[in-house]
Amino acid sequence: MPDDQDDQDDQDSVTREIVIAAPIARVWELLTRPEHLKVWYAFDGAVLDLRPGGVLEHHWKEHGRYRGVLDEVSPPTLLSYRYASLPDADPEPGRQTRVVFRLEPTPTNGTRVQVTESGFAELTLSAEERRAHRDATIQGWSGGLAGLSAHAGDPVG
Repeated sequence: MPDDQDDQDDQDSVTREIVIAAPIARVWELLTRPEHLKVWYAFDGAVLDLRPGGVLEHHWKEHGRYRGVLDEVSPPTLLSYRYASLPDADPEPGRQTRVVFRLEPTPTNGTRVQVTESGFAELTLSAEERRAHRDATIQGWSGGLAGLSAHAGDPVG
């Protein structure tokens, strides 16, 4: 189950962390391959060009397509990207956040996964819209990490 780590005083970022009972190489694969992203996060499709400058896209019928641009790719421990805050738009200043995944092996052959999304303070939204966007992000990553953990335990996934 994901740890609730967001600090209510830090309105600029959201951090979630979970330990998954799977080796780091398996978790990296689930995190970076579109066919797996579709199972645990972007249920209606994903695109991922796994290189700095590569394009990322998550699609949900009810939310639209959200695009990103990869900044850092360091298998199997680090993935970061700039992520559009609006559907069907490219990430750009005032309309993007930064997402960083950090993976670390545990002594029991599991993987600690930490995701931090930051940049909410720079979004060109009203305070109320910014708070709603951040709250949706908290729910999204909490559910997403739970889905990632469940998918990691799926022998056919």
